[in-house]
Amino acid sequence: MSARIIDGKATAEKVNAMSAARAARLKTKGIEPHLAVILVGENPASQTYVRSKERACEGAGIRSTVVRLPETCTQAELEQQIDVLNADPGVHGILVQLPLPAHLSSDQVIERIDPAKDVDGFHPVNMGKLAIGMPELVPCTPLGITVLLEEYGIELPGKHVVIVGRSRIVGRPMALLMVNAHATVTVCNTRTPNLSTITRQADILIVATGHRNTITPEMVSAGTVVIDVGINRFEGKLCGDVDSEVMNVASAMTPVPGGVGPMTVAMLLSNTLSVAERNAR
Repeated sequence: MSARIIDGKATAEKVNAMSAARAARLKTKGIEPHLAVILVGENPASQTYVRSKERACEGAGIRSTVVRLPETCTQAELEQQIDVLNADPGVHGILVQLPLPAHLSSDQVIERIDPAKDVDGFHPVNMGKLAIGMPELVPCTPLGITVLLEEYGIELPGKHVVIVGRSRIVGRPMALLMVNAHATVTVCNTRTPNLSTITRQADILIVATGHRNTITPEMVSAGTVVIDVGINRFEGKLCGDVDSEVMNVASAMTPVPGGVGPMTVAMLLSNTLSVAERNAR
């Protein structure tokens, strides 16, 4: 039996509809939610991502501003632009599109953003709050996954959640969210010995390695819920980190595309609105 599809696109549309209603309520109070994105250079993938965020903001009634800086900009110039946005009370969310050119420090850039406007949720202050179980702004992809699991009635308390991938964008904050939800959590990576022994123990398997076919059918037990975070291009098509044949083993699974990706953007809008609502209070 083929797995139930966990439809991120449909769920994101529901979330975005709620975001549009939230934005409309704020506007009745004279507050226009505003997301500012800094884009450095001409990376085609980054430009595509930024355009998708602009469209999503427009659809939800959120103002979006894209600050474009040349590939040659210095660390000081980039941080100066962040300072300008930090100081602007009309800007509720700040996002610096990653990756940055090699001569720029992503860590310094993330730490420069005001934690109260860090809608990506990557600032050490926001990661620390998540770690102690008092989250405010949570990284968008892990947050989107938790919303998907809730939408599909997949309970977390007591479940064994295995996460393959340890990045601070997905793997690490995902683990913290699952711990906070009373799950039993194991974090692996592509260097974990006998990885398949661990993945077969999962009730819920979340994969975010950036490598095609990291997980194959024999690495998954029947009935497992599989969340594929990966986006890879192979032979001109998009695919995830999980072999599509896993669909024949899992009880439920996110597709690529149309699974986790749309939820990431939806949570970015939601985080921006949360900042605007907090300011309104």
